[in-house]
Amino acid sequence: MALPSTPHSPGRLVAIQPLKHKRCVGCRRGPLSLLVLEEGVPHCLVCADLGHLVFLPRGDTALTRRSREESTLSVVVVRFNRRKGRYERQGVLVEEAALVRAEERCLADAEARRRRRIRDARRRTVEDERFAAAFAGEIIRLFPGCPAGRAGAIAGHASVRGSGRVGRSAAGRALSEGAVISAVVAAVRHVDTPYDQLLMSGVPRYEARRRIAPTVESVLRAWREVDEVVS
Repeated sequence: MALPSTPHSPGRLVAIQPLKHKRCVGCRRGPLSLLVLEEGVPHCLVCADLGHLVFLPRGDTALTRRSREESTLSVVVVRFNRRKGRYERQGVLVEEAALVRAEERCLADAEARRRRRIRDARRRTVEDERFAAAFAGEIIRLFPGCPAGRAGAIAGHASVRGSGRVGRSAAGRALSEGAVISAVVAAVRHVDTPYDQLLMSGVPRYEARRRIAPTVESVLRAWREVDEVVS
């Protein structure tokens, strides 16, 4: 009835999920879903004085750690992996009351993390709005003829967090003139010219850009030049 290479966990009790049907040598109950080896023979949890414990599967590290901290008695649960030729942890046995306390601690932490995520999201939203406004301001400074609504739309598109667009680059975050101009050029290219249609019709990108370059420059020139108001 011996099991392959009896597992060892120094300083800890170990229970086994057997691969074959096993019966307890004490009460003859079986097949056992969990057993404890004593002098090489299997005993059920009840006969091993562990029947009051509950099984917590592996997967939640924080819950496992806290359950063991809260439990006076805990047992490591293992199962033999034939392919790897070794025992692997499957979870722990802990006192039910300890598991409840551990779950309450984890829930409290989860609520704290949820509130922190909300605060962080609000903070990022404010930061993003301020940055987009500053970016739009730079667009208006460089292109005073650009309509305010259009400048806001360009800035908002270019500065979306995580988009990888020019507004989120290091140069963009520094509001460098080159980054701002690049964002404006890209917006004009896609909105004010047939660039997208050319790409969809199979025109190579560099050729499409060559064709629409005069239109782009015309729009940029108009936005740079502001007619003097004659009083």
